[in-house]
Amino acid sequence: MFEYELYELRAAELRRRADHERLVRQARQDHRAARRPAPHETPEAEAHTERRRRHRFTRAA
Repeated sequence: MFEYELYELRAAELRRRADHERLVRQARQDHRAARRPAPHETPEAEAHTERRRRHRFTRAA
């Protein structure tokens, strides 16, 4: 019975830690998103929609 209680305590601690890490990750994402402007607000956002993307490397023969 004692091992089961230890198991339950460990599982609860792991769940709490995972929830905390998830919250930290979400806060970091929100902070990064707040620092950069939205794509539709930047003047160059529309300039890149019409142009095709250049390939970084030339084609192999």
